[in-house]
Amino acid sequence: MERLQVAAVRFSQGRCPGVKGGHGWEYTWGDRLWFFMAALLSSLVIVSGIVGGEIGATFDEPFYVHAGLTAWRSGSNKLLMRAGTMTLPVDVHTLPLYLWEKGRGMPWELPRDLPQVLPIARLTNLLFWWLLLLMIWRLGWTWGGRWGGRLAVAILACEPNLLAHAGLATTDLALTACLLLLVDCYGRGRDQTWWKRVLLPGLCYGVAVTAKASALVFGLQAMIVLGLWHLIGSDPEIKNISCSCDGGGRVWTWGRILWQRSVTLRWDLCAIVVIGLVFAFAYTGCDWGPEPTFIRWAERLPEGWLKDVMLPLSHHLQIFTNAGEALVYQIKHNIRGHDTYLNGQWYHRATPWYFPLALSMKTPLPVMGLFLLALVTSPRQLANPLAALALVMLVLSPTYRVQIGIRFLFPAMVLGVIAAAAALGRYAEAQGEAGPWAWLHRRRWVLWLAGGLLLAQAREVYRHGPHLLCYFNDFWGGPHAPDDLLHESNYDWGQGLPQLRRWCQEHQVDRIAVWYYGRDPTVEIPPFQPAPLSHWPHQGDPERIRAACAGAQLLAVSVGCLRCNPDITPHHRDTLRWLQNRSPIARLRLFLIYSLDDTPPPNP
Repeated sequence: MERLQVAAVRFSQGRCPGVKGGHGWEYTWGDRLWFFMAALLSSLVIVSGIVGGEIGATFDEPFYVHAGLTAWRSGSNKLLMRAGTMTLPVDVHTLPLYLWEKGRGMPWELPRDLPQVLPIARLTNLLFWWLLLLMIWRLGWTWGGRWGGRLAVAILACEPNLLAHAGLATTDLALTACLLLLVDCYGRGRDQTWWKRVLLPGLCYGVAVTAKASALVFGLQAMIVLGLWHLIGSDPEIKNISCSCDGGGRVWTWGRILWQRSVTLRWDLCAIVVIGLVFAFAYTGCDWGPEPTFIRWAERLPEGWLKDVMLPLSHHLQIFTNAGEALVYQIKHNIRGHDTYLNGQWYHRATPWYFPLALSMKTPLPVMGLFLLALVTSPRQLANPLAALALVMLVLSPTYRVQIGIRFLFPAMVLGVIAAAAALGRYAEAQGEAGPWAWLHRRRWVLWLAGGLLLAQAREVYRHGPHLLCYFNDFWGGPHAPDDLLHESNYDWGQGLPQLRRWCQEHQVDRIAVWYYGRDPTVEIPPFQPAPLSHWPHQGDPERIRAACAGAQLLAVSVGCLRCNPDITPHHRDTLRWLQNRSPIARLRLFLIYSLDDTPPPNP
């Protein structure tokens, strides 16, 4: 407790290494060049993946592009609100497409034109990527000085999972960038005027909420942790609780005083949340029309005074569509939960060990090495609010019941890496002793180890590129990891059709049936022939399966179909049973190729 209080004092007094004015350090041209090179090199990796055409449309992207263009054309965000998707990233991704459409005088026809417009939408995600790197550099500098900022931005600029999502027109990277903006703004404004302490963080909170609905919770967690950390360090009575009290009495006294002293903090949080929600509702806009589902609910009410009140109200309450629909949708979705696939097994409810185990699979070993190095060399330096916030998010992860990807914990992962890099930066900048071994006492040797970890992580990107969505660390198999560890955006998110098309060209296949999990419209383009095996009543009969495949001799089965919930339909389960008795003739990263002409071996 004393160690945390000391760190909180440093935070409250602005004595964090790297804060301009705290120790007299300022950004140099070398620091700016370091950041520029990290942003440039990582952007080149992202752009090469986009223009290379190796990654097809993921499951969410076709809908986002369609809904975003619809919103720009009509001014209505109804499609996004009904899906629980906030608007800021989608607006950014589709604005160039809408301007291009207006310039050429002809609307895009989706899904036909999706292969042409999707790369443009993906390139705009670089704006959020640069914002994310800037916030990483700034927070690393704040808490770890020059080398804290450099290490943080360099390590995370070549983090495979972040790079994978930076090249997609999705919302998770935007959420992480906007949350870090909130963390930085809120942390720096604690002892400032109302404008910097409440108004500016409120606007940042609103921006984060417009990026993704989960910012409603993540942003509140961040402000509570940072606010309490500052309060503990700035209030003398909280810091100087008598050590003579017994354990229980001391905790009770400390908690009571903390509650009494947090009145201003609590009012500030309420004001920030209100400002943020007002901003989110204003930005999202409204159709100013009635809600059909509300009307149908009112019409089904039993006769009585409640129906007499609600029925006319449902017809005349013209405040829809608004941001509240998306927020309520996501709250209900999290309460309802989601089936979970983990390590080859489907669970019909959320599992508390999903995120810790998934992170152990997807976190690069060099990042784990960075955490270990910080823990061994500078455990005291890890006592900072960024590490505390990352830990809170991880501890609360069992309550996140939508478990379909580690992308939901990107904020925790990024904050944890920044905290570790900052700890190493502070350790490296600590003053040492003079003499022939001064280099050792100055502790700069830790930077050489961190540099080795950085090179190892860059090698990971090279080994796995461009299929970074499929990344697993070497503990779980690396590039040759089995395809039954994780599902959805952790592995096969529907992006594998370009590789399958290239395989067909190399083997001169002019027709192939495709049983596919995803929404990439190119599945309709020859040589592909969609095979609706999840909805075709075949009961495992080979002739009916061939009929479903429209006479094709080959069947390509996506990993997503093999690993998705087998109980989606009875026909889906029948297809999986039929495939168990057959061996694929070829394996791609995200597809297995089967022959429909050979005779399956008898059951053992």
